[in-house]
Amino acid sequence: MLDTTLRDGAQTYGISFTLQDKLSITQRLDELGIKYIEGGWPASNPKDSEFFNIAKTLKLKHSEIVAFTSTKKKNTQPDKDLNLKAVISSGVKSVVVFGKAWNLHVNHVLKISLEDNLDIIKESILFLKSKGLNVIFDAEHYFDGYKADQTYALKVLQVAEEAGADTLVLCDTNGGTLPHEVHTIVLRTKEKVRSKLGIHAHNDAGLAVANTIIAVSAGVRHIQGTINGLGERCGNADLCQILPTLHFKMGFTILESHKPRDQQLKGLTALSEYVYELLNLQGVANQPYVGKNAFKHKAGVHIDAIKKVYKAYEHIDPSLIGNERGISISELSGRASIVSLASELNLDLSKDHSLVNEVLKEIKELEAKGYHFENAKASAHLILLKKAGLLETPFKLVSWKASSKMDGKNRCSAEVTVEFSGEIHKEKATGVGPVHALDVAFRQAILRKYPQLSNTKLINYKVTVVDSIKATASVVRVFIEFEDNGKRWATTSVSSNIIEASIKALAEGYTYKLLLDKSHKKLNT
Repeated sequence: MLDTTLRDGAQTYGISFTLQDKLSITQRLDELGIKYIEGGWPASNPKDSEFFNIAKTLKLKHSEIVAFTSTKKKNTQPDKDLNLKAVISSGVKSVVVFGKAWNLHVNHVLKISLEDNLDIIKESILFLKSKGLNVIFDAEHYFDGYKADQTYALKVLQVAEEAGADTLVLCDTNGGTLPHEVHTIVLRTKEKVRSKLGIHAHNDAGLAVANTIIAVSAGVRHIQGTINGLGERCGNADLCQILPTLHFKMGFTILESHKPRDQQLKGLTALSEYVYELLNLQGVANQPYVGKNAFKHKAGVHIDAIKKVYKAYEHIDPSLIGNERGISISELSGRASIVSLASELNLDLSKDHSLVNEVLKEIKELEAKGYHFENAKASAHLILLKKAGLLETPFKLVSWKASSKMDGKNRCSAEVTVEFSGEIHKEKATGVGPVHALDVAFRQAILRKYPQLSNTKLINYKVTVVDSIKATASVVRVFIEFEDNGKRWATTSVSSNIIEASIKALAEGYTYKLLLDKSHKKLNT
């Protein structure tokens, strides 16, 4: 299983991963148990080069970072080719290298002879293997190439195999091949090569998932895709659909995980939502398996049936992939999620506990205003603790203000006043932008009382417009991730004032950390 969200997914029109986004997603993919994470193209841009430098320091438990590259350029020795040299310098153990398998591309895009293309593929793979790398060869446009000239497309694979490629990936790069064609071509290809076969499908005909599944049924054992189907044009095969289908319906072992099988994909829905959140994208409500509406029921006949037996109108138990069942009668849905939330705080609540209904009502009201708690559980935990009367506020944010000068220096100043049990502290600071200045001033104030927060870092900050009031005014949702000694948590806040939303989310983040430090003892109610 290879996830290419950070490489092929980054080619999605209109989105851009920050370096921290890529690192954060890497760690979430590792937690899920993805074997290979394609981090990017080391020679393509400074961000990807920096990613591979930092990725060397990540303590991944299950995943391996993989580099992506093209074959060498014509008339260039492999050891002089900048792309191949960058892969070697990246320090990876495995590389995905792509080469042309369609004569149309060879003749009219590369404008070289068919034989020269084979030599380029062979020399590139031989060089990478000589450096001790595991080589995954992506045969670009393989299915179109096979249909145009099957002899040449197969020759591309055979040359790659002879050069030492460990895996041969059949790419439907234009995304227009039909499932029955994929099935037939995979079966015929298996007769001609011995290496492990892979599939890389694009979704231009809406068939990327179907083509991936049918390729597996025909013998493919290496799958490539992206979270939420991100990718060029219409996207790639969506791993949020492929993973549970292969795992639960076809019985394949697909993850590098030691968890029981029914526990391995419980983080899938949260991962899907997390990627949407980082990219400031609205989740697709009817996305199979992980969408908000994937297990929502409205029709009376459906509701009556699933209350008796979920299989009546659900193809899988939503809890297996971390999603939840919902019905149109709000007071009968969502309680289980609050009980689960409470259990994370060592609070033992039944679904009928009055506190569950109070918290559920509060969260639903906030969600109606634009809040999004799935990946900001710290904020949800604070709501629950407050409703339970267990929230001890370590400090009070009395006032704040931020300002900037049009002097071209891009520096802002801020002032924050914080109260600790009647003791007032006021701090001033400057920063790159108003939110940064406020955070610096805020930290200076609370570190006077709580020096243990000195190791707490902000690792991600996102703003999403949730409602447009006027042409120049909007309600925004702020999402902030924190990290301290390997522990991560996130908070969220909504306001028509981006600065107000930001400092509220900051305050909740620091409050939550102090509560975590204090409440290792078990809470009961």
